[in-house]
Amino acid sequence: MNFLAVIGRVVIATLAEIGKLSRFTWAAVSHVLRPPFFLRMTLQQMMQIGYFSLPVVALTAFFTGGVLALQIHYGSNEFNSEALVATVVALGITRELGPVMGALMVAGRVSAAIAAELGTMRVTEQIDALTTLSTNPYKYLVVPRIAAAVITLPILVFIADIVGIMGGYMVSTASLDFNAGVYLKNTINYIHDNGISSGLIKAAVFGFIIALMGCFHGFNSKGGAQGVGRATTNAVVSASILILAANYVMTSLLFAK
Repeated sequence: MNFLAVIGRVVIATLAEIGKLSRFTWAAVSHVLRPPFFLRMTLQQMMQIGYFSLPVVALTAFFTGGVLALQIHYGSNEFNSEALVATVVALGITRELGPVMGALMVAGRVSAAIAAELGTMRVTEQIDALTTLSTNPYKYLVVPRIAAAVITLPILVFIADIVGIMGGYMVSTASLDFNAGVYLKNTINYIHDNGISSGLIKAAVFGFIIALMGCFHGFNSKGGAQGVGRATTNAVVSASILILAANYVMTSLLFAK
């Protein structure tokens, strides 16, 4: 019966981790609208999360748009429907690839950084020192990072949408001999507010997940340097998985008929 005991321990550990994450999420969200507000810390995190992530997100979006244009063109050649390239690139970037790819790149950069920073503060007892000084660590450390990520991710994704569509346009006109005016006309005709707004809503949720996972794993890290390393790895992996899962759920809800 040992295998049943192993399964039981795994289930109990998983439920305990879910409960811990739920309590952490509630504690973080409940402090968002409560004073005091550390505006300076929030602005600093917006720079760290948003501005310094812009080159990575823009390059990813540009090459994603170019590759998407190439693949759609190669596939549509078999059915003589090359005119769909601009449409598919625009819809794919704004609805799915822009938010998801941008969020995954930010998760790899930001979740790891947040987890490492907070994990180091935890193992060196700096978080305990904040509590001793009557400073709520959720208000000072967690809330500014979550607020900054929720605000900056939609901006990053909006820029990624523009750069990704531009990448598809440049590849299509330079390498695939598309007419520039016709390509732009098809792109504009098939970009709808619903597709753009749905991508920005997804980006805000993804930003919340990225910051939450980084803060959660960093806040609860233990075991010295090895614990900080585990927290960093777990933050990136859990944020990436939750982004993909949340993308499926939100797509089914936003585009349900």
